[in-house]
Amino acid sequence: MPSATRFTYFVVLAEMRTGSNLLESCLNEFDGLSCHGETFNPHFISYPKAETLFGYDKAARDDAPLTVLGCFAQQDGLAGFRYFHDHDPRVLDAFMRDPSCAKIILTRNPLESYVSLKIAQSTQQWRLGDVTQRKAAQVVFDPAEFEDHVRTLQEFQCQLQHLLQTTGQTAFYIAYEDIKELDVLNGLAQWLGIAARIDALPRKFKRQNPEALDEKLRNPEAVSEGIARLDRFNLTRSPSFEPPHPPILWAYRACRSLPLAYAPIPGCSERAIFKWMAQIDGADTDALLSNFTKEAWRDWQRSNGQRMAFTVLRHPLKRAHDVFVDQVILGNRVNVRAFIERVRGLELPNDKAQLAQMDIDVHRRGFLGFLQFVQANLNGQTALQTRAIWASQSRLIEGIVTQCPLHRLIREEHLSEELPAMGSALGRSLPAFEVSQSRGPLELAAIYDTEVERAGRAAYGRDYEMLGFEDYAKSAQH
Repeated sequence: MPSATRFTYFVVLAEMRTGSNLLESCLNEFDGLSCHGETFNPHFISYPKAETLFGYDKAARDDAPLTVLGCFAQQDGLAGFRYFHDHDPRVLDAFMRDPSCAKIILTRNPLESYVSLKIAQSTQQWRLGDVTQRKAAQVVFDPAEFEDHVRTLQEFQCQLQHLLQTTGQTAFYIAYEDIKELDVLNGLAQWLGIAARIDALPRKFKRQNPEALDEKLRNPEAVSEGIARLDRFNLTRSPSFEPPHPPILWAYRACRSLPLAYAPIPGCSERAIFKWMAQIDGADTDALLSNFTKEAWRDWQRSNGQRMAFTVLRHPLKRAHDVFVDQVILGNRVNVRAFIERVRGLELPNDKAQLAQMDIDVHRRGFLGFLQFVQANLNGQTALQTRAIWASQSRLIEGIVTQCPLHRLIREEHLSEELPAMGSALGRSLPAFEVSQSRGPLELAAIYDTEVERAGRAAYGRDYEMLGFEDYAKSAQH
């Protein structure tokens, strides 16, 4: 029975072919511990041939998974279950955030678990109790499939780690090889707060595939290729310290006569799009639906199930240049201006008259200073708050889709073709979009070179990579 345990139930977080059946068998050897299989497996309840658990059959469990979860804390002793990444996701957050739930994380070498899974799928033998009934098989190693297997495991492990970290909890980690270590198992019981100890391992399960790896595979030479495909140290990851940006619901616009909504990215053709949408309604831009609250936006979406929602992307350099001119030189971004003037050793114009006389070298150096500021700001290296107007478009899109699933991501240079084309999905002919030919007081083309492009990529590398932008020189030719 429990002895002053701080836990009321437990979960074994594992995957197929990691030894979870064996670990469960070991846990059930302890007085006061009971593990009830894969309780939340979508295909069965606890075990393939089981019909009920705690009085709930599979259908009842699926209707009330959190109720079934609550039953574990009500059992005598300390009860628990096994949970894999593809089990019912509705319970994951509940038990992971519950400090009274003990988390036992079981891991195994992913190459071994992959080969074991392939053999089990081939032989349909998922457990082995009698070695005389063992089925052997050689399987084919698929490098791409193995890469996907590892990625799935890693993503789930990272999710678990994040939940533990953000809730201030810890877990008991146990490897496949440790399951047969009596000292480890008894240490696990001590961590759980269980007074009982065991002095022998259960004999119910046997290792199914004790052969060397080469003997289990038809093409062992392919393993090297499979491992080479993996980025074990996550070296290709693009680190991002840019804070998340909530959706700017008040800035959304929707037509009154058509279920068409636009979620603007600041600095990307907003006014021209508003004018085009107003044409659809045959009214002024002020008549468009706007200033949404969460409730109003949710109501609009519910009332327009067949809606079309879109946003517009602008090349990162062009967007940054417009922000530099409109917000920094002609606007009131005093702190950003001060940063640029300090690091670049120059004085920027203060009004349109001075801007018209701006030296091209000052223009170029000032813009490079702004890109330097953006890079530092998005990496959390300045004291200034990150603003949506210069935030990365990819990060802003992440915020948008939390409230507004997008049907179209349209490049600014393709607006004249793609905006009217949305009419086919809405069953209505839409007006042509007139491309604005207005020129700003300063032109990016006048200062663009390879150094400017490098600075743009340094500041907005996430947008270049995730949204597929090419060099501005190539983009401007389209």
